[in-house]
Amino acid sequence: MNTESYPRPIAVAELDVNSRGRFISRTYSHLFCAITAFTLIEIFLFKTGMAETIARALLGTSWLLVMGGFVVVSWLASRVAHSAESKVAQYAALVGFVVAEAIIFVPLLYVADRFAPGAISSAAMVTFIAFVGLSLVAFYTRKDFSFLRGILCWGGIIALVAIVCGAIFGFNLGLGFSVIMVALAGGAILYDTSNILHHYPEDRYVGAALELFASVALMLWYVLRIFMSRR
Repeated sequence: MNTESYPRPIAVAELDVNSRGRFISRTYSHLFCAITAFTLIEIFLFKTGMAETIARALLGTSWLLVMGGFVVVSWLASRVAHSAESKVAQYAALVGFVVAEAIIFVPLLYVADRFAPGAISSAAMVTFIAFVGLSLVAFYTRKDFSFLRGILCWGGIIALVAIVCGAIFGFNLGLGFSVIMVALAGGAILYDTSNILHHYPEDRYVGAALELFASVALMLWYVLRIFMSRR
């Protein structure tokens, strides 16, 4: 019987300065690659005309089914990225999640492109500024924002229930809901950044990048909806 024990991955906060810097650098380089890949996929889909086909297909399908499929993919990707020992599996989870995000964004981007010119670039700029600002808060204060976990979990559940009810009963959640969701996404960015600085195991930079990308994408989605509501 093999009784060999494997060393427990060291949390970021316990690493030396160089190792911590390397982990953070790897995380944000993977985040940059994920955002770049997402952008290139969207450009490809719109340039080839596939975006219109995808948008019409998704808009013509029950949004509950689309959202349910995305939630399942998100859960699987996050689980694999955080638990798989194989780096190949972790990267596959990140790639799969980026592709899923790119596809589910197509209808929103398609409508924005047609009926709200300039909204996409404005939303991207606001999201970028908010992300940088929130990241600086986490980096400079070095505060542990892990206390936000409960708030984010409950907020996410309430938001999901509201979205499902809106889809079933056909009512518009409105501008106020989008503003609340932007605030929730901002809290998620603070929470994720805090975990990157304090709690992630040293070998989970791919999973850390995935979570941060998901939070940024959530903010972009609702910032874009706010800009679209003004047109």
